[in-house]
Amino acid sequence: MIDLRLLREDPDRVRASQRARGEDVALVDALLSADELRRSSGVRFDELRSEQKSLGKLIPKATPEERAELLQKADRLKTEVRAADAAQDEADAEAKRLLLLLGNIVHEDVPVGGEEDFVVLETHGTIRDFGAEGFEPKDHLELGEALGAIDMERGAKVSGSRFYYLTGVGALLELALVNAAIAQATEAGFVPMLTPALVRPRAMEGTGFLGQAAENVYHLEKDDYYLVGTSEVPLAAYHMDEIIDADKLPLRYAGFSPCFRREAGTYGKDTRGIFRVHQFDKVEMFSYVDPADAEAEHRRLLDWEKQWLTGLELPFQVIDVATGDLGSSASRKFDCEAWIPTQGKYRELTSASNCDGFQARRLSVRMRDGKKVQPLATLNGTLCAVPRTIVAILENHQLPDGSVRVPEVLRPYLGGRELLEPVSK
Repeated sequence: MIDLRLLREDPDRVRASQRARGEDVALVDALLSADELRRSSGVRFDELRSEQKSLGKLIPKATPEERAELLQKADRLKTEVRAADAAQDEADAEAKRLLLLLGNIVHEDVPVGGEEDFVVLETHGTIRDFGAEGFEPKDHLELGEALGAIDMERGAKVSGSRFYYLTGVGALLELALVNAAIAQATEAGFVPMLTPALVRPRAMEGTGFLGQAAENVYHLEKDDYYLVGTSEVPLAAYHMDEIIDADKLPLRYAGFSPCFRREAGTYGKDTRGIFRVHQFDKVEMFSYVDPADAEAEHRRLLDWEKQWLTGLELPFQVIDVATGDLGSSASRKFDCEAWIPTQGKYRELTSASNCDGFQARRLSVRMRDGKKVQPLATLNGTLCAVPRTIVAILENHQLPDGSVRVPEVLRPYLGGRELLEPVSK
């Protein structure tokens, strides 16, 4: 959630942020009114409670005649205090409800617009000219099936559409990617973590995934647990309700977990193969930092993602994501999009988001610097979303005979294997 002091002192900035996101600007004024009512009802309760305490001290000292009148007044005050307390709780709950609906304040440098209004910041690598090489590239599914690496048919039979099996070298390729990603993250100072896939509502709400992203979340109603769509959720909640000494920052974690997403509203998009699926594995970087270091850490996360994609020898571009496509928690987000030859365009493989104090306030994660205690900043960055990375590797490194060249960075994790070769049927 945002800092309420910012809302009170500069509501126009909050309105501008909502407008840039394409969200409801009227929410700002509704929250301002709710906040004012919350504060005034608190003042009213405190005044009545003070009067009640003062009256309580007078009653033992009063004469019998005075005591009867004071006791009557005490009864009236008791009723008024209860009503004021209830009104205070109601006003506080409404203010909190509205505050949770408000997205993070977008960074002033973020391009304004929707999904297609991003700005390309960098381009890396060389796109292969398959025509010049004399063959037509196959898509990842055709390649994966020939390699004995992907089985969509049985995935659909067992679990339904957008589920799959990785088999043989497909399974080995996932394990190689995960191990290589964790090795890079560990070398960079991240603590590797295996995180829960089921979390309580507060963890999901605290990270901002029960707002505009709620339609993509799987909820186990009987147990009131949520399946995570990213290990960002349990990593953000790891230090929930804790105060961390400033000299221990930054804290960096690399989480590996299964991820689950409904992909609501995407039917008809990316239905072939494993690019957009309901379950996948992912390595996620997560940082807790001093707010003063948040922007620098954001660039560091991006640099680690660029290092990863460069090591995989993939052509990619870095984009500054537009305001309408940020997600409620991020103030700014950079995506790395890899070139997918058979689609003829760049597609998102990794993202790095600066959430500054937004998630920390919701989860009550604070830092202590001397006597000062304040929310710290959280940031997250995808290092390896496995299925999409496999898509990019298969398509970009394919050879005319249907085999796929293994990037050098992965070979130590595949027993030195240089090629993935089609299996005989």
